[in-house]
Amino acid sequence: MTKDKDNAFGWLLRQSGSRKDKFIISVVFAAISTICGIVPYFFIARIITQLISGSRDTGTYLLECGAVLLFWFGHSLFHALSTANSHVATFHVLAELRKRALDRLTKMPLGDVLAQSSGALKSTLIERIDSIETTLAHILPEVTTGIGAPVLVLIYIMTINWKLGLAALITVPLGLACYCLMMFGYEDNYKRTVRATKDLNDTSVEYINGIEVIKVFGRAESSFAKFAAAAKEAAASYVDWMRSCIGYMTFAMCIMPATMVTVLPVGGIMAMHGTISVSDFITIIVMTVGLIEPILSVMSYGDDMAQMSTITGEVRAIIEANVLERPDKLAAGDAPKDHTIALHDVHFGYSDKEILHGISLTVNDGEFAALVGPSGSGKSTVARLIASLWDVNSGSITLGGTDLRKIPIDMLNDRIAYVSQDNFLFDTTIMENIRLGKTDGTASDEDVINAAKQSGCHEFIMGLEKGYDTVVGSSGGHLSGGERQRISIARAIMKDAPVIVLDEATANVDPENEADLMAAIQELTREKTIIMIAHRLKTVRHADQILVIDGGKIAQQGTHESLMQQDGIYRSFIESRQKAASWKL
Repeated sequence: MTKDKDNAFGWLLRQSGSRKDKFIISVVFAAISTICGIVPYFFIARIITQLISGSRDTGTYLLECGAVLLFWFGHSLFHALSTANSHVATFHVLAELRKRALDRLTKMPLGDVLAQSSGALKSTLIERIDSIETTLAHILPEVTTGIGAPVLVLIYIMTINWKLGLAALITVPLGLACYCLMMFGYEDNYKRTVRATKDLNDTSVEYINGIEVIKVFGRAESSFAKFAAAAKEAAASYVDWMRSCIGYMTFAMCIMPATMVTVLPVGGIMAMHGTISVSDFITIIVMTVGLIEPILSVMSYGDDMAQMSTITGEVRAIIEANVLERPDKLAAGDAPKDHTIALHDVHFGYSDKEILHGISLTVNDGEFAALVGPSGSGKSTVARLIASLWDVNSGSITLGGTDLRKIPIDMLNDRIAYVSQDNFLFDTTIMENIRLGKTDGTASDEDVINAAKQSGCHEFIMGLEKGYDTVVGSSGGHLSGGERQRISIARAIMKDAPVIVLDEATANVDPENEADLMAAIQELTREKTIIMIAHRLKTVRHADQILVIDGGKIAQQGTHESLMQQDGIYRSFIESRQKAASWKL
């Protein structure tokens, strides 16, 4: 790991961009606040000295009391201005981190995203980034004040009497020793809390998402036990950590501020022997009262600063993750000639396991190609590679003769529409879910309604209480599987891409909705290049070419008629489907 990567706080400051001046202003105001906070002690010492000497000059007292109030007001004012500027800059940084992380997720290979649990990603994007606020917003003003003020006070005390200055510091190393013992094992303890929190997030998401299965199969007790165990471990990770260091922390907090324990006896003896004047002794007593408190304030951020490296490491793992490399602009001569899709000796695998072993195929412009084969053969992987959700490990995929990796991602998204069996709907209205298909956001309500009519979902939408203004719920949960799929088809129709990839788009559709959905697909695929994964005979038999994939390779290729004349996987596949269709109870 480089030095740059180790410097978590420096990395965060570099994310401030145009708001960096806010941090600088925050430090300046904090410095002014520090000075304003020290000066009153000087005037208080003068007032006490004058009182002891018997002075009755009321005007002087009022003037010095007014100065104390003025400087305390200045201390509070500039501290508020300092923290206000640091918070403005900090919230800008947090917003920028979230935007960059989410933008990175959209550009990462789908496999890298799916390899991370949704609970862990949610924890990083929400809780972890939120936890940066305290440190980043307060560290600059608080450290400037917390370190600067004691240093200035100590220098002033040293100019009066260096022996008492050293006496005032005797408790510091003792307190620091306790503090160091408190920090023993910090990294391991913190990693345990991070791991336990992520496990609790994952278990919570799994428990909520699977509540239907839990109820149906009577697994409430065992599933809740798993959730309860995760919650107990999350709590225990913090309780055990706090229990191990509470004693050291108590001693540190008690010993360090106790400067009077050494200053009073040492200063008293020196005053008795005449080596220090009473007025200087009183001044030092007053000045040392607030000598250690600011340092303790800084030390209170020790946990946050120690956690910063781990937190920023999680965030940076997303922001700096590998992405699908795509150019910003199409190079001269790289424009696709048409919408022919071709795979050339494509090899691809997830992690260390290769799924596709040298697949080559061509789907000409305007042609309909069907991919069939047993589960796990690699059909969906081919579809996702064509949709550019991953990059091939070796070989290439071309659109109109141009490698997909040479085409800007926005241009590629405009030319290829991908519809899977598990299309996601956002928790907003049906109108807005369909409108998403128009990437430039220019689709009118009329355009949306026309797309819905073409996809065969206009009638059921109008049958809903609020029609197109009906909110579909989380992931479209208020709608049936067939209804969600037809809305997804409407969204793809709205996109009007010349290449359509259908990954088992009819798999979750009931027989009553299948005819409507097939009509919608016909509308969607009119005069376009089609790559469809399907298991149903009526879906694939009219394809221009059928590609049978088995074990990550193309086992057979041809039309329905030609493949039915061959002994092989396809004919067995069709015959088994026909037998299944004839079964009766």
